Amino acid sequence: MRVDIEHILFWMEAIRNSADRDRTLESFWRGQINSKVWLIENLQHYITEPVTIDIHGGWYGVLASLLFQSESNDNIKHITSLDMDIETVAISKTINMIEFQENRFNSVHSNMCKTKSSADIIINTSCEHLTKEEYGKWLHLQPFNSIIVLQSNNYFDCPEHVNCMQNLKEFEDSSMLDCFISKELILTKYSRYLLIGKKRVNA
Repeated sequence: MRVDIEHILFWMEAIRNSADRDRTLESFWRGQINSKVWLIENLQHYITEPVTIDIHGGWYGVLASLLFQSESNDNIKHITSLDMDIETVAISKTINMIEFQENRFNSVHSNMCKTKSSADIIINTSCEHLTKEEYGKWLHLQPFNSIIVLQSNNYFDCPEHVNCMQNLKEFEDSSMLDCFISKELILTKYSRYLLIGKKRVNA
């Protein structure tokens, strides 16, 4: 992955214009970036033809921006970032301004638990922010033919994390996916878990 200067300048503009700069900067922490790059490195093997991507809980749109700068860029037709926090919409559009102007990116204010996606690839890196009930509702809405990408962690010290997993096996058992990929990334303070697969027919 090669991050170019033009994208970085839009990242800085988004941070500068943010009403809560510290919160926006959190999306650029080492653990956040490393987790997203790791996801992309594993996902890109499944982006071999033009696809649409929905990112549920897309936050400030950093994952989308990194995807657009990855080796898979030429095969990404469009990315939609969805988040319940309306404050993230304008910031994520600025972070992805180049692709937004090309009509390849959009950011929308949406509750993922009430959103049925039709994208080829559906990403949810916020599984620890959903209760078990919310996660079940969200997954129930998603189609069987899409590739589902999930991330969670065992970082229990964050009050916003209401559904952390003790280990990778627990995450996989609760995922209701037939997994192509099931991996763990050990970081300084916690482990990040990654699953890529398709929803089980009986999920």
